[in-house]
Amino acid sequence: MAKKKAAKKVAPAKKKAAPKDRAKKVGTKPAATPKAAPTKHRIYSVAVGGVYPHYVAKVEKKGRSREELDRIFRWLTGYTQRALEARLADKTDFETFFAEAPKPNPHRALVTGTICGVRVETIEDPLMREIRILDKLVDELAQGRPMEKVLRKPAPG
Repeated sequence: MAKKKAAKKVAPAKKKAAPKDRAKKVGTKPAATPKAAPTKHRIYSVAVGGVYPHYVAKVEKKGRSREELDRIFRWLTGYTQRALEARLADKTDFETFFAEAPKPNPHRALVTGTICGVRVETIEDPLMREIRILDKLVDELAQGRPMEKVLRKPAPG
């Protein structure tokens, strides 16, 4: 007698789910969306007074003072101490803070190097460059660099 082999049961093939968005069907193109104008970076609308305590904490943790930090702000922007304190208190955003700076230091262009992996001197957006210069100066202060070197001066000659 010949033995009969048991027939294997085969599960029926699963059907593909219907596309939820009819525009994604094969052969159709989704509607073109108009390109939006480039948006401003989020940091531009952040209040300088909101970030300032973080700068203070960073430099004080490394043994530097709030007065030295304020000196950097004043050197970079030309604000007086009273005007700087008013700007920090009234929640002025970075864009306004730098746009209304009374006397931006012409030697700020001497600040070079990298901050957040980007070379400061290659940043094209002027406002972003100002913010990154400030970050670079605060970093140098926190790293223990002497104030005479942090606050750039042109080479004599």
